[in-house]
Amino acid sequence: MKIALSQLNFHIANFEKNRDAIINSIDKARNDGADLVIFSELAVCGYPPQDLLELQDFYDKCNESVELIARSCIGIAAIIGSPSINPNPLGKKLYNSAFFLSEGKVQNIVHKALLPTYDIFDEYRYFEPSRDFNIIEFKGHRIALTICEDLWDDQPSDNPFGKAKLYTVSPMDELARQNPDFIINIAASPFSYNKEKIKKNIFTDKAARYNLPLFYLNQVGANTELIFDGGSMVIGADGKVLSELSVFQEDYRVYELEEIISGNYTPELIPAREDIEKIHDALILGIRDYFQKMGFSKATLGLSGGIDSAVTLVLANEALGSENIRVLLMPSQYSSDHSITDAVELAENLGVKYDIMPIHEIFHQFERNFHPLFAGLAADITEENIQARIRGVMLMALSNKYGHILLNTSNKSEAAVGYGTLYGDMNGGLSVLGDVYKTRVFELARYINRDKETIPVNTITKPPSAELRPDQKDSDSLPEYDVLDRILHAYIEDQLSSNEIMELGFSKALVDKVIQMVNRNEYKRFQTPPILRISSKAFGIGRRIPIVAKY
Repeated sequence: MKIALSQLNFHIANFEKNRDAIINSIDKARNDGADLVIFSELAVCGYPPQDLLELQDFYDKCNESVELIARSCIGIAAIIGSPSINPNPLGKKLYNSAFFLSEGKVQNIVHKALLPTYDIFDEYRYFEPSRDFNIIEFKGHRIALTICEDLWDDQPSDNPFGKAKLYTVSPMDELARQNPDFIINIAASPFSYNKEKIKKNIFTDKAARYNLPLFYLNQVGANTELIFDGGSMVIGADGKVLSELSVFQEDYRVYELEEIISGNYTPELIPAREDIEKIHDALILGIRDYFQKMGFSKATLGLSGGIDSAVTLVLANEALGSENIRVLLMPSQYSSDHSITDAVELAENLGVKYDIMPIHEIFHQFERNFHPLFAGLAADITEENIQARIRGVMLMALSNKYGHILLNTSNKSEAAVGYGTLYGDMNGGLSVLGDVYKTRVFELARYINRDKETIPVNTITKPPSAELRPDQKDSDSLPEYDVLDRILHAYIEDQLSSNEIMELGFSKALVDKVIQMVNRNEYKRFQTPPILRISSKAFGIGRRIPIVAKY
């Protein structure tokens, strides 16, 4: 028996495209002699469909696609993910299901039992959990078919004061009693650079625990802020990884089941990659898919000569091509000469079209207009924000006139402490670095320059500055970023209390200051563009904090 893994990039609610991709892959697998081809969780509609699941028409289109795909399963079987109706009048109206298709029709439907409701997941909002566990028999083999979280039953809670286990039932314990020959897990598991090892360990531990080979098929591609890395795997009964599919791109491979079961398969492993390389590739995929799936092609951003806009531009250039990018350099009277020359050098290194539009005359006009209202008041952050908002208006004008989508260049450190201006440098249709701490931005810049100097070295080595007043530096109002980012990570990702963070070696005054900045700027983050998620706790849908809370 031959099994094909088809790791594809699905587009939410693009039923025709998704269906055609699945059918084409079924045809390919049949031609390659495969008996079974496997696709990812909710492949028919794309993941996550969110409140589209509440629409009858959406479900009808899912069901129509399943029926059409089933008709192509002649001489081959397929496993696809799609929602299905809960016939019970009690409970949620839908299941998150895996359809086993063969002989031109649906032969079996397996429903997901464990529905995650943490971080970016909210599946119990839409789906009823399955309480029935049955294996599937095919060509003399007994298959334990599971859906994503169903193999994550013994993971500890992310919450530091949570229970040791999130779930009270183990789908694989139930299925193991029926003596399956191997496990299949179809998934839509988002990328997170700091959860990759945990994810792999869950699957290797499960294979070893039940002494069963495991075929894991994950979605690839990005849907808005969520990036799916693929990385599908085949794991032997001893818990050792035998084969890995590509990360951040579509892939396909056929396996001889008997070789996997017998342990005679020669491992085919992808070399280990550093976190920064994975983050780099994830962000490029996130930008590319956002533009392609939204029907956009061209981008713009404000190129300041600073490291954030430089890294964002390089990533966008990789994702979209230099011919699809046009940037603005908007120096003020406070901009240093090297900031302008660094920005020009980068744009020319990449072959990106750029325009230089100074803002100091516009700013002086604002000063003149506001003089009667502000007379006798000292200059402060108001004047700094006016400059940022002038730039925001100019970038949006270019966006409107030429149809270029504005990329936001703010990093996670700035977003965390509110070091940004609403309706100014926080503008944009997509936030590229909003889940990347400043220290990681520097790592990305060095990774980009690993073979040649694309980003001018001065951009990387000079002290970070918004250049909104004379000799301004970020460190004037913020701790040094290597210190700030450690505190932010402890508070946001690790969810430690102020006392626990102080135990890491930081002063009470510093910890209290940083936490206060994070908490009081929730209203700003509420108004940011979608943020490409590369960590286990990004701002946005995965971190829901009340704006008006006093905490």
